[in-house]
Amino acid sequence: MIRQLATADFGERGVDAVVQALARPAAAATREALGRVADIVDEVRRHGDVALLELTKRFDGVALSADQLRVSEAEWAEAEAAVGGALRAALVEAARRIDSFHRHQLPRSWWVRDEHGSLLGQQVTALDRVGCYVPGGTAAYPSTVLMTLLPARVAGVRELVVVSPPGPDGRLNPVVLAAARLGGCTEAYKVGGAQAVAALASGTATIRRVDKIVGPGNIYVALAKRLVFGEVGIDTIAGPSEVVVVADAGAVAAHVAADLLAQAEHDVLARPVCLTDAPGLAAEVAAEIPRQLTRLPRAAIAEAAVRDHGAVVVTKDLAEAVEIANRLAPEHLELALADPFAWLPAVRHAGAIFLGRHTPEVVGDYLAGPSHVLPTGATARFASGLSVEDFVKRSSLIHYSPAGLAAAWPHLAALAAAEGLLGHAEAARRRVEARVEGAE
Repeated sequence: MIRQLATADFGERGVDAVVQALARPAAAATREALGRVADIVDEVRRHGDVALLELTKRFDGVALSADQLRVSEAEWAEAEAAVGGALRAALVEAARRIDSFHRHQLPRSWWVRDEHGSLLGQQVTALDRVGCYVPGGTAAYPSTVLMTLLPARVAGVRELVVVSPPGPDGRLNPVVLAAARLGGCTEAYKVGGAQAVAALASGTATIRRVDKIVGPGNIYVALAKRLVFGEVGIDTIAGPSEVVVVADAGAVAAHVAADLLAQAEHDVLARPVCLTDAPGLAAEVAAEIPRQLTRLPRAAIAEAAVRDHGAVVVTKDLAEAVEIANRLAPEHLELALADPFAWLPAVRHAGAIFLGRHTPEVVGDYLAGPSHVLPTGATARFASGLSVEDFVKRSSLIHYSPAGLAAAWPHLAALAAAEGLLGHAEAARRRVEARVEGAE
């Protein structure tokens, strides 16, 4: 069912061999897919709403008119009325916690004065308009709505736009809309796929262009985001979900297996991995997985992910387990250890770190507070999860005093001469000489 590996079986190459065995090449987009996405983006750029309507009918099987693209006030009201009880309470609590967490991330503007009386600083300003892509159609992902909108709202973004594919009835899922309202969405549109990304990037008569596009989607959405990057900002190119659980002998096998399956049920390409220095636990986890699979509605998906991309690995010690985890740089890393905080300094690469045996990754998916939009495919080596900082810009502030410019002048002249840009030197020289002559 799930691969069982041991670093000891590979001798001195143990860590390298296991990492290589678990490695997956980056998903290669076919030339055909790239071409189709480029054609879609170009079609939307040239024909705007007309292209959106035609592509929505072609790909989603839904015929809309231009005035139906935007979610109406009546649709908002119906969606909010349809979502109540325990689900609404859960959405409200998740929104509260996500909002609270991200307020701690708010960067600040600042000034300092140097020894010459010149002022230097940084001004932090929010983006004006952000587009959040939400996968849709047959599924609903209200958690993703909250995890993308709320960090932007906390950052101070004024216009929050949601796009999502319409269902067969030509509407957006009411749970998605209810979450969008809680997240501060200011407008929503019934359009998905590469065409939605193109509309957000270039604008149409109905959908005004945004400054940045965030949120996960299928391969066509990912390729479209890559294609429009530079015209607008993007968050990341998301890949299949991943979890690595580092566990010691005291971990509960049933819990570890459940955490692996929780990721496996996302996608047949998901990667669930357990690293442990306890051979007995490894055997128990491997035996537990097929028992729990029978109770999952998405058992076929989870089984394929476990079989094709999962593994239980026995390491010589916990230090080796953590080192393999760093090499994998997973989206989610669980430290199911007796003293997880003792091992935290050794962790260098992970999108989100879950500490302790009572912290399953699912709390991060829904309720803990940090955004669950995280780096995948080992990009945690250089990237971070979505945060308030993704929705602000930093402008450098420079205010030189006359004395400061005079002190800088010799250095400015030397550097400008070295680069052959004498006009640069002139811009400073004229001011310095004018000051000397008394013409401030």
